[in-house]
Amino acid sequence: MSENYKGKHVAGSGRRSVLLAAALAVIGLGAFALWSLHPWDRGQEPPAQSQSGGPGGSGSVGSADVSQVPPEVQVPRPDPYDFSQPAPEREEVDNSYFDDAAFIGDSRTNGFMLYSGVDTGEDLSANGVSMFKLEERKSLTIDGEALTPLEALALKEYGKVYISLGINELGYNNDKGFYEAYCTAIDHIRRIQPKAVIYIQALIPVNIAQVEQSNGNKYRLSNDHLRVYNDLMRQVAEEKQVVYLDLYADFAGEDGELPAEYSRDGVHMVKEACQKWLAYLKTHTVSFEELYPDGPPAVPEEGPTEGAPGEVSGEGAASAAGDGAAMTEDGST
Repeated sequence: MSENYKGKHVAGSGRRSVLLAAALAVIGLGAFALWSLHPWDRGQEPPAQSQSGGPGGSGSVGSADVSQVPPEVQVPRPDPYDFSQPAPEREEVDNSYFDDAAFIGDSRTNGFMLYSGVDTGEDLSANGVSMFKLEERKSLTIDGEALTPLEALALKEYGKVYISLGINELGYNNDKGFYEAYCTAIDHIRRIQPKAVIYIQALIPVNIAQVEQSNGNKYRLSNDHLRVYNDLMRQVAEEKQVVYLDLYADFAGEDGELPAEYSRDGVHMVKEACQKWLAYLKTHTVSFEELYPDGPPAVPEEGPTEGAPGEVSGEGAASAAGDGAAMTEDGST
């Protein structure tokens, strides 16, 4: 064998050795990488396999690696209801919403029940009812028994209680007494109807010119005083955590009065106005769960009463809406 051939053979063998070593190194690095990526090859539990055979993913079977599962997403708690503000406008409900409702009020509410088209709910209204006499005047007769509105309210369970009182109290010169009497009434209603949503309805304004023409305004009605009462009722709603319905804003004209087309005597409302009233109630509803996610507020223990707070004698105690006033379908008395 020539020396030249031997040299070429040795050189070729060296190159093959280098290439072989390099290939072995690449294989070794690849094996190490796979070993590090698959810890279950070292005796650890593999992650759950999906139905398609890959780790994780939807439709996974077997036990999943808890460390791979994201923490539970917390549902944000809704903001608490703001009792200092009127009820917000909502999607309209149908009349069946009022199937379990009781309506406490005076002759205005009586007209509402007759001509609004509500056709359901319990009418616990009576002419001449006032907040000062709510717990003592037996203005209703049920099954032959004379009852106060609150006694009648206790006869069965309701899901909603609507209160519309204040017109007959405008002649009283005791705003503080009105506020205290209203707070007392809310406590009483909550005791006998603990699962009911209580709605305080703001007073709808009056038309003073029509009142003057009807009776000379002998009961000294004024929308200025009526607005004071509405402010007091808003405060009651905030303190007692019940719903305030701002019917005044829905009915008041630019002058702050009830438009003349809505009444004949300035106080009682015609059919069209009663229907407008119902439309407002149907678009301003709140659920019990929204109001009280942690349960309703506690009710103070009932103490002895000393008569109606704020009750006065003389002209100031007159009934502004008129005791015994009968209203025709067009709203006239």
